[in-house]
Amino acid sequence: MIPRRSGRFVSRLTRSTMAMIMAGGRGSRLEDLTAIRAKPATPFGGKFRIIDFPLSNCVNSGIRQIFILTQYKAHSLIQHIHRGWGYLRGEFGEFIQIIPAQQQVGEHWYRGTADSIYQNINEIREHNPEHVLILAGDHIYKMDYGPMIAAHSENNADVTVGVIQVPLHEATGFGVMSIDTDNRVKKFSEKPVNPEPVPGNPDAAMASMGIYVFDSEFLIEILQADAADPNSSHDFGHDIIPKMIDSQRVFAYPFHDVKTRAQSYWRDVGTVDAYFRANLELVYVHPELNLYDEDWPIWTYQEQLPPAKFVLDDSGRIGMATNSMVSGGCIVSGAYVKQSLLFSSVTVDEGSEVIQAVVLPQVSVGKHCRITRAVIDKRCVIPDGTIIGENHADDAKRFTVTSEGVVLVCPHMLGQETKHSE
Repeated sequence: MIPRRSGRFVSRLTRSTMAMIMAGGRGSRLEDLTAIRAKPATPFGGKFRIIDFPLSNCVNSGIRQIFILTQYKAHSLIQHIHRGWGYLRGEFGEFIQIIPAQQQVGEHWYRGTADSIYQNINEIREHNPEHVLILAGDHIYKMDYGPMIAAHSENNADVTVGVIQVPLHEATGFGVMSIDTDNRVKKFSEKPVNPEPVPGNPDAAMASMGIYVFDSEFLIEILQADAADPNSSHDFGHDIIPKMIDSQRVFAYPFHDVKTRAQSYWRDVGTVDAYFRANLELVYVHPELNLYDEDWPIWTYQEQLPPAKFVLDDSGRIGMATNSMVSGGCIVSGAYVKQSLLFSSVTVDEGSEVIQAVVLPQVSVGKHCRITRAVIDKRCVIPDGTIIGENHADDAKRFTVTSEGVVLVCPHMLGQETKHSE
């Protein structure tokens, strides 16, 4: 008999697990960043997209049967998956497949997270996995799912929910739960007005990460029951998990409690401010998210681009970047970049300064511009002499200014064409 928690036991469990990634979210709190793309397709970290993180976690964990459920403005997401994630071997039963919303049940699009799985219940039946791992496609994190699935099996659980402690003032945006000493869930409240703090830590709450492990047969049963309930909103957090607390074995899996091969890092980049902070954290000397980790690589579609280039070395015309990350294809020409993250193929022209900015791919910054504390969306062309981030009253006339003073600039705000394949 293979001992529980052994490498062979965990790998057997991951091989018999199918992942379903819910990637249809609108992400409306990201404002115009998601006006033309689904939140999981939003660029992050210089060269990645948000969807790359849960996908990499699956592949690195040994889960090689993966469905991606799309709905809202999915073209760029589908394009990215086709370009960068087609390397699994079908003859070995491995796959990453995209399932667009198809109104497979009645005349409804996906009405909630549970409904999105229910409408694809035939895929579960056809592949007949031992476990189904349900994931959100819009969080930035590293996680080895193997130990979580092993804990689910050891606890003989009906469902296991990945949880993490979040600041109490942020917990109103999450499913919040209380657990006993054995990690069994005793109470679950979806987006409560007054979140219950963690015992012994009044400033934090135990929040759901939107990660669920089910035995496949049990999942099918509860999805069918939920679909037949006319009073349900067909959502895991609102309906299914709370109803299970008293009658089923619902367990939490605390993300930070167990040391695994992956680094314990998790961010919900659901607002422009959170997105800005999470990206700029990467330029720190020792960022919490290690993108240079060879043991847990983040995979993505790799564009073929030349190295970044810094040109001009005259007085007042020096091309340089300090405390920054600069991706391939970038040219900094007689300009100064500080504490910023430049995605692929960004150009910054002579005399310009870019300070504490997140600049998405293929942006062109003209001459003698000053950009501070801003997110510049893909393909923006910043005219010569533009000043962003120094006067919020002026900025608000053209752009979006967040509560924390971050300026979001998108092409249409500059009177420029927005491409719908971004």
